[in-house]
Amino acid sequence: MKIIDALWWIGRALWVQRVRSLLTVIGFAIGIAAMVLLSSLGEGLRLYVLDQFTQFGSHIVAVTPGKTETFGMGGILNTTRPLTLADARALATLEGIREVVPAVFGSGQVEAVARSRYTNVAGVGPSADRAWKLSVARGTFLPEEDLERARAFAVLGSVLADELFPGRSPLGKFVHIGGFRFRVVGVMAPKGEFLGTDLDDMIYIPAARALQIFNRESLMEVDIYYRSSLTAEAVSERVRELLIRRHSFEDFTIITQDQMLETMDNILRILKFAGAGLGAISLLVGGVGISTILVITVTERVGEVGLLRALGSTRAQVRNLFLGEAVFLGLVGGAAGVATIAVIRLLVALFVPGLPMAIQWQVVAGAMLLAMMIGLFAGLRPAMSATRMSPIDALRAE
Repeated sequence: MKIIDALWWIGRALWVQRVRSLLTVIGFAIGIAAMVLLSSLGEGLRLYVLDQFTQFGSHIVAVTPGKTETFGMGGILNTTRPLTLADARALATLEGIREVVPAVFGSGQVEAVARSRYTNVAGVGPSADRAWKLSVARGTFLPEEDLERARAFAVLGSVLADELFPGRSPLGKFVHIGGFRFRVVGVMAPKGEFLGTDLDDMIYIPAARALQIFNRESLMEVDIYYRSSLTAEAVSERVRELLIRRHSFEDFTIITQDQMLETMDNILRILKFAGAGLGAISLLVGGVGISTILVITVTERVGEVGLLRALGSTRAQVRNLFLGEAVFLGLVGGAAGVATIAVIRLLVALFVPGLPMAIQWQVVAGAMLLAMMIGLFAGLRPAMSATRMSPIDALRAE
C-alpha cells in the first residue's frame, strides 16, 4: 500500500466518523491548552516574583528579630532583646557595607487639611531611597541625621501626594499620622507595585518616629546592602559576629537574598509543574477517549478489515492504518490546542496585560509530542485487535 493511499484511507475513516473525531480533537485541544497555560502561568508567576525581589538590588542581607528557622515570621516574634536603631547604626560601621536601612512597616490614617487617606506607612532610614533604588520627584528624601533623634519629616508617594494635595505642591505642608505631625519634605517618583503593595500610595517617615506611632520597641528588619566584591556568606558572618557581641547570643535571623530567592524559586517551580501535571491528566483522559473510539471503530469496521486482508494487506499495514488514525487525532488535537493557546494569549495581552504569563515553546513542543505519544499508545490495543482478525471470518461476519 502506498503512503498516499494510506493517508487517504485514514482521512476518509476519520471523516466518516467526524463527530467522534471532532470530540476527540476537542478533548486533546483542551488538554494541550490546559497543560501549557497552567505551566505558563506558573513560570510567569515565578519570573514575576523573582523580578520583584531583585528590583531593589542583588546584594542584600536582611536581619530580623527572633531566632527562626523559617522566613517571614521574625518581625512578629518576641525576643529577649529587640533589634534597635543602635544595632542598625553599628551594622553600618562594618567593612564593605554600602547602606543600612532600618525598617518598620504598618498602616494608618494620614490626614492633611480637609483630606485623609488610610495607607501604608514605612518607617525607614535616610538612605532608603538609595538602597531601594527610589527616585525623588520633588524636594528631598529624609535628611541624614541621628537615627534615634530624627525630626518629624515625611516623604509622600506620588499617588498619596495627589490624593492629599490635589493640584497643589505638598512641600512644606503638614500631615498627621496617629496624632503625630510631620512636615512634607519630598514627593517620590512613581515606582509601581511590589508583590501587591502600591509603593506610590505610601508615606515614608523616620524609623524612630514609626516605632513611636506603632508602639514598638523592635525594628521589623534591617536591610544591609553590601559591595559586590563581597559574598553573602562573608557579610552574614560579619553581621552575626557583631550582633552576638551586642546581644550576647544569637537572638536574630539573617536571611540572604540568595536564600530567599532559592526558596521562592523552589516553591514556584513546584506550582509550575503541578499545573503542567493537571494539564497532562487532561491529555490522558483524551487518550482514553481515543482508545475507546478506536475499539468501537474496529468492531464496526470488521468487514473493512477483512477486505483489506483479502486484498493482500499485511497485518503490519492494517496495524499501521489504525495507529495512523490515533496519531493523526493526537496531532490535530495538539495543533488545535496550540491555536487555542495563541488566541488566549492574545486575549490576555489585550484585556489583562498585567497577568504574568511566560509561554515556553519547548513546553508547547513537549505537549504536542506527548499528545502524539498518547494517541499512539491509545490506538495500539485496537490496532492489534484488528490485525488478529482472520480475513475469512471478517468477511463472513460482514
